[in-house]
Order: sequence, then structure tokens, then C-alpha cells
Amino acid sequence: MTDIRAGIELPARRTDIELHTSDGLTLVGELALPLTVPPVATLVTLHPLPTAGGFMDSHIIRKAAARLPALADLAVLRFNFRGTSSPRGTSQGVFGEGDDERFDLAAAMDLVASESLPHPWLVGWSFGSEVALKYGREQAVDGAILLSPPLHRTSDAELAAWAGDSRRLVAIIPELDDYLRPAAAAERFAVVPGAELVDVEEGRHLWVGEKQTRRVLSEIVARVNPAALPLPTEWPQAS
Repeated sequence: MTDIRAGIELPARRTDIELHTSDGLTLVGELALPLTVPPVATLVTLHPLPTAGGFMDSHIIRKAAARLPALADLAVLRFNFRGTSSPRGTSQGVFGEGDDERFDLAAAMDLVASESLPHPWLVGWSFGSEVALKYGREQAVDGAILLSPPLHRTSDAELAAWAGDSRRLVAIIPELDDYLRPAAAAERFAVVPGAELVDVEEGRHLWVGEKQTRRVLSEIVARVNPAALPLPTEWPQAS
């Protein structure tokens, strides 16, 4: 048995993919699928701010792709926003300040549709949560999960628009966040009465450490495939 910790990559079918935006760019990414069974749901992951070092390998997103196909039968799509580089490669274009990234999200959802991936959910972390809030309602998703949402780029009107949407909106709020802590988050999200806010004690914006990683991944799985909980801490799983 092996402890499931930071650098582990569990078995999955992993494919390098390209996304093609309607404004003519090619983005690079990866699709990870369960090894032997069809996925029960799909995570479309949106990474933190590129100008602050965010990319498709930002650790929570990388660990979701490394673990959740095996542990929770989930498909995980991750990609570099325009102008962003990682070991997978560099996506064409330049940083769009959270506006042009709407085309990147749409291209990701085109791939979800073309691959017939089931029950897509947006999982946006920090800057990625802003893209999900601003443009996720345009897409055919089951819901959106926001990790450390700063709400810098999301207007009150864009946030309030989710109040009339039947899809689930879940915000995972770190107690010690650098940008939006639980009390302030409750005020901002009050315009969306149906939003679910999850306050994480001792959590920080970057979710550093295995304890915080497990908490975030468990909160995601609780919404998308709760039957897979609790997530195992060792591999292979005990039968």
C-alpha cells in the first residue's frame, strides 16, 4: 500500500489535448479519464491567475487530475488559459484580463461535448473562479465549484445573475484567505440565496499542505460524486 500524498499520480487514461477557440487560438491541456470504467461526471478545471504563476499544473488542479479519475471515477479536463505555459506547452495568445478567457472556457466545453463527457462541473480556483462566475452560466454545466474566489473581477450584477439559475453554485472559502474571508464572502454572496458557502477552518488561499488538499478534493467530490466518499488515503484501495 502507498500513502496518497503530494506527488503521487494514480492510474488513469491520460491524453494530451488541444482546444481551439472561436477567436483563432490553440490552447494546450490534458484529459484524464478513469482507467477501466466510464466517468460518472466531469471536472472542467480553471486555473489561478496566469500573471501570478497560475497554470494547469497549479497543485490542486494537478492533484485533482492525478487522483480523482481513480478515486472517484471522474473525468478531469485541465488546460492552460491563453498565453500560459506549463510543461505540457504554451497556449497561444496573451492574457485576456478575465474577459477573453470566456473563449477559452467555451473551447473547453466544446471538447466536453465532442467527447460526450457526462455531467460537467466547472471547478475554478481564484482567477479561474472569476471566469466561472462571469461566463459559466453561458455553458451547459451542472454547476460550479469556486475555490478561494477573490471576487475581484466579478461584478455584483454578474454574481446576482446566478440567483436566477437552477444550477448549483458552491464556494469553498478559506478562513485565512488573502482576499475574501468567510464574513466578507457571506456579504457578497448574499445576492445569490441558493449559493452554498463552505468555510474551511485554517484554510488559506493556496490550500498548501496535504490536509487542505484532501479537504478541497473531498468537498469537490461531495458535490459531484458523493458515493465515492470518503476518499481513500492509500493505494491500492482495500477491497
